[in-house]
Amino acid sequence: MLLYLKLCLFLLLVSFYSKANTCLPDVEGLCTPGVTIEEQVTIEETEEDKGTEIIYTTTTTTTTTTTTVTNEDSGDILDGENEYVTTSKEGDMDIDWGGQGPASMPSGNSCGQLGTDKCAMITGSGNNTSTMGVSGMGTTFINTIDISDLQIDNGGEVKYSIKVDKQDAQDRIYMHVTGYNGTTSVFSGTDILSESGVSSGYQSYNGSFDFGGVLNKITVEIGGRDINLAIGPMFDDVTVNVFYNVINTIIEQQITTVEEIVYLNLTDPTELDLIEEIIEYNDISIDESGEIEFAPIESVQEEVTYESVEIEIAELNIDIPEPEVEVVQAESEIEAEIELEMEEIEVVEPEPEETTEEPQEESQEPEQETPKTVQKEKDSEEKVEEEKSSEPKVSEKEKAATKIVKKIDDKERYDDAAQMKTLIVMQILGNTKTFFDAQTNIVDTNVNEYLNKTIEDQYGILFDMAQGQTMNRMINQQYGTN
Repeated sequence: MLLYLKLCLFLLLVSFYSKANTCLPDVEGLCTPGVTIEEQVTIEETEEDKGTEIIYTTTTTTTTTTTTVTNEDSGDILDGENEYVTTSKEGDMDIDWGGQGPASMPSGNSCGQLGTDKCAMITGSGNNTSTMGVSGMGTTFINTIDISDLQIDNGGEVKYSIKVDKQDAQDRIYMHVTGYNGTTSVFSGTDILSESGVSSGYQSYNGSFDFGGVLNKITVEIGGRDINLAIGPMFDDVTVNVFYNVINTIIEQQITTVEEIVYLNLTDPTELDLIEEIIEYNDISIDESGEIEFAPIESVQEEVTYESVEIEIAELNIDIPEPEVEVVQAESEIEAEIELEMEEIEVVEPEPEETTEEPQEESQEPEQETPKTVQKEKDSEEKVEEEKSSEPKVSEKEKAATKIVKKIDDKERYDDAAQMKTLIVMQILGNTKTFFDAQTNIVDTNVNEYLNKTIEDQYGILFDMAQGQTMNRMINQQYGTN
């Protein structure tokens, strides 16, 4: 006989995919924010033979990798309030950053449409290569900003803005940004804002540079040439923001184990009953760690009252039909029993003994057998009637009550509800409903009278009698001496 007992752990895995592309660490630029979920499933099957049973184990390992991508903004790193630069290196150009070639810091109407506060002016006419490698340079303003606190390691984008007023079309001005990972250049970009020969006048420029990987330092260089040495290119209100990718990766591993236990040659019914009872009377569940928990099922017991049992007996009493008494068959059985008795009497009747004596006088009458047989039949009939009359008559109520008691499950026969129902059935059959009525206390009016009586102390009498006896006399009396 084979018994298959399966213990299974079930896990529901729900996967969703909200991003079309994957943002790898070496990707340059900003990634699309979103969540990417990848699953890898491995299945391992083992078999263990223990002689009396074989255990088949299937282990499914599901590795779920959840990647969340967001874009963060450093804010303007040239704003002193963001604490990346000091006041002298802010982008409002109230103070010269320092750099290559000649420069001036005009204010008021000299700044044109840049405002009446201070601005920066390129006054160098040289044609050199700047520190950051830009050619056609006569003057530069250089600013290096440490942004290591941002902990950028998944790439992003550097965006800038600058306001320029170029009154001489022959002048030129450019914007250059270089990003570093330590001393290694991560990216380098130059935008020519206004080239020689272009009458740009007042303009606001915006630009950006993508990068990948780690970024912890940025160098900003603004330069150009004043060709005619009249009014050189002027600029103000420089901003630089770093937008970078933040990638959070969570790896979860879920192991699901399914065991199939095959018992070999299991013939003991006790073990089968035990397994069935465990399954029937317990709620079996599995917690998050995969452990199997057994919680007993609490059965709801019905409320048993005298009235409810009476109603149940009445309902059953209606359904029980009165058995028909087959009178003819009973009479036939009695007649057959009487005939059988008569035949037995005839068989054992003794034969007359032969004798050598002379026959007696004919005046002696033979024995009468017929009355004896008739008496036998009469006695047999009376006996049957007595037996029939002595049989107890079972009422319909008793039959219904018996049926109610038999309906109680053997496993629940000794619980509170079953015991109460059985007791009430007995009360109903005995017509002792008042058993459950409130009981009164009997007051003994003679208690105080008996408590006031005095019991004579017999031991005190004996003590008084012994006062007149000496110790020696008492000993002598004990041993029969005087």
